[in-house]
Amino acid sequence: MKKAHRETFIKKHRKSLIAAAAVVLLAAAVCISTGIFFSDRDSTEDIFQSIRSENIQPGTDRIVSRMTLEEKVAQMFLACFYSGTPSPDEIRECMPGGVLLFGASFSDSTPAEVRKSISAVNSASSTPPFIAVDEEGGTVVRVSSSKKFRSTPFLSPRELYAKGGLDLIISDAHEKNSLLSGLGINLDLAPVCDISTNNKDFMYDRSLGQDARTTSDFAEAVVKACAEDGMGCTLKHFPGYGDSADTHKGIAVDRRSMDQLKSSDLLPFQAGIDAGAPSVLVSHNIVRAIDADAPASLSPAVHRMLREDMGFRGVIITDDLSMDAIDGFFPEADSAVTAVLAGNDMLCTGSFRKQYRAVLRAVRDGDIAEERIDQSVRRIISWKISAGLIDLDR
Repeated sequence: MKKAHRETFIKKHRKSLIAAAAVVLLAAAVCISTGIFFSDRDSTEDIFQSIRSENIQPGTDRIVSRMTLEEKVAQMFLACFYSGTPSPDEIRECMPGGVLLFGASFSDSTPAEVRKSISAVNSASSTPPFIAVDEEGGTVVRVSSSKKFRSTPFLSPRELYAKGGLDLIISDAHEKNSLLSGLGINLDLAPVCDISTNNKDFMYDRSLGQDARTTSDFAEAVVKACAEDGMGCTLKHFPGYGDSADTHKGIAVDRRSMDQLKSSDLLPFQAGIDAGAPSVLVSHNIVRAIDADAPASLSPAVHRMLREDMGFRGVIITDDLSMDAIDGFFPEADSAVTAVLAGNDMLCTGSFRKQYRAVLRAVRDGDIAEERIDQSVRRIISWKISAGLIDLDR
């Protein structure tokens, strides 16, 4: 099964991946000649509407132009540290663009100890990193699972809505943001925008458990609450999980029609995008209505939909590339390269050292254009500037 899926994917997408890279090269060549990528003076020039509408922050191009290739590739990794907060030496080894912490970073530590370890990570980084967690509420709580940080874990969106509707969800979001930011965390990989009303679905306990309209209101409300509090957020798991199986354990296939997706699952993501969400996390589900052969995270078609049809201009993040669903397609190194070519800006992975080397090698070998890397790094650095992580006056 794994080999068959991989061979089908390669045959079908070889041309589209090459074509996508070629388009990026052409656009980048024009942008460089006009100064859009590497000169602040033309940021308002009406040349390419699609590029102009990305709202890249002033100062972004100056920072990116000074980065080495190694530094730029490193910015594209959201490195997962499953067993605890990384040491300064681990950070200096590869300087990832972001660090994703799990329960082990909090279970045996006090708030003061966590603040100190996160401060050490920031001090060791040449470019301030995203410090991220999955604090969804309910079954996925990395911080509040420890009584040292909160007397009880945050409730799931479904539980909150049942108790107090959107008003309680909004107040909970503000409390959550206050707790996280107080520890030095600047990105919560939430809200979960998936629609699930069947308690047998894998995603049910993590979802709002309501219809598309109510879930859209939820996504909009949480995004706005995070913006008010200066907390980064991520809409997930695009393009919607539906009743798919757990991709941590293997391949999951969504067989619903495009009409079903447009009338339901895509709506909360559009609401979150319209509300100003800075990032979207793409799932590993195979969504047959969009791409019958590739996981969404590795599919150029899925990323085109997100960019072109839904108008998203922020940072696209993969779900964890270490999951079993991706093992069904490529070795770890190949999946990272394919993820970049498909259109992802940040690669979430526990195998970041190996995958960093693979992406760097692919750029040096000409399999990935450096302009393609620049495209993503501009979005990442721009987000960091707008989030206040990078101080342009320093």
